[in-house]
Amino acid sequence: MGQRKGMAKLLQLWRDNRGIVVFLSLMFVFRSAVADWNDVPSGSMQPTIEIGDRILVNKMAYDVRLPFTTVSLIKRADPQRGDIVIFASEAAGNRLVKRVVGVPGDVVAMQHNVLSINGEQLAYNQLADAIKVGSATDGSSQLLSEQLGTITHAVKLAPFATGRDSFAPVRVPQGHYLVLGDNRDNSADSRVIGFVPRDEIVGRASSVLFSLDYDNYYLPRSERFLAAL
Repeated sequence: MGQRKGMAKLLQLWRDNRGIVVFLSLMFVFRSAVADWNDVPSGSMQPTIEIGDRILVNKMAYDVRLPFTTVSLIKRADPQRGDIVIFASEAAGNRLVKRVVGVPGDVVAMQHNVLSINGEQLAYNQLADAIKVGSATDGSSQLLSEQLGTITHAVKLAPFATGRDSFAPVRVPQGHYLVLGDNRDNSADSRVIGFVPRDEIVGRASSVLFSLDYDNYYLPRSERFLAAL
């Protein structure tokens, strides 16, 4: 008798809340396989992505995956140079956001923060606000535009040597990608964690959903809402 009453209560609970349960289930499936947002707690992608940005992640940009897994059901595309990708890094033990610089087969080198891909040096130009005044610990950081294929984006360079501004030519192996942060002297990217396997990349980011200013009482940055990356 007690077991029947328990089952009756469960059935009634289901009837009363099935709408919420179905909604939550669909939401979790959507965030797992279609689109999600990603919090950015560090400045490794400044000035493109600011600390406190919540970026929109298109999880179907490269693959249609089985929900709640990394199993690819349909391969739609491969990451391209200049893409901002989100990947679950086994080497770092964390989910990271970086820019693709080298695709499989590329030979990439960097000398004093100047990149070369397949023997061709990338073009750099000073931005209108070429010197950005930072915090007391940051000093003055130089901002340059970098031409990466068809994509022009800003990079942030520290006013002091960090030991990460150069590396010898390396060939990107098949099934892997070389990624860097736009904040070139303050990013734990492929110079630290190595090449990123294709199956670790979970999506592409192209816009900011909303942003909170951590240094100003977490107030919203309205100018960054839905801003393109």
